[in-house]
Amino acid sequence: RAAAAGMSVFVVSLDRDDVSALCSEVTAAGGRADGVSADLTDEDDAVGAFRRCLDVYGRLDGVAAVAGGSGRRHGDGPVHTIPLDGWDTTVEMNMRPMFLTVREGIRAMRGQGGSIVVISSVLASHPSPRFVTHGYAAAKGSAHGFVRSVAAHYSIDSIRLNVVAPGLVETPMSRRASQDPESVAYARSKQPLSGGFLPPESVASLTVFLLGDEAGHITGQVIEVDGPVDINRIG
Repeated sequence: RAAAAGMSVFVVSLDRDDVSALCSEVTAAGGRADGVSADLTDEDDAVGAFRRCLDVYGRLDGVAAVAGGSGRRHGDGPVHTIPLDGWDTTVEMNMRPMFLTVREGIRAMRGQGGSIVVISSVLASHPSPRFVTHGYAAAKGSAHGFVRSVAAHYSIDSIRLNVVAPGLVETPMSRRASQDPESVAYARSKQPLSGGFLPPESVASLTVFLLGDEAGHITGQVIEVDGPVDINRIG
């Protein structure tokens, strides 16, 4: 979506094959892309990835911070069941990449301006009794406070930060849930505008909009993409 909007793209992913595949897809469609494999929970890797981006393009105007993951396999769930190491792992895998990505993005944008979009989750503000991952919800809720505080501070530098908080989206992380009939029925009832799990394009489109100049006066916002019809939330 970013490349289709005319942006040069730099891809960072833990999986080297994912980087190559996405860069190839972009260039095959006539766009410009480069990238690097990096572990964004590792400070040296994160710093190196941003340095490589600047080496390739000379500047950085926008960042989409997407790295994170489910902590279920580490014990995340109802708070009374979460082991301490499960809590720590879940929070770290979601907060540490976001912090390092935002920090390095701001370091690259100071003196020129830019836009950073952090991908979060509606679970941060709209808890569900079905999808109970209290460590994950805590990390995403912390991200909202962090982004709003950072956005206020760096607006003087013409750097904007916003959060996109999706509902249930068809992604590799949600594959198990999207194949479970009960979860599919739940998604259909909670997200009637999409008739179930959201297509990732809905999140991508808003993210690219927030990165662009047309959103030049929007900062410090948490924008939900969850397809609801709920009078208590939209009335």
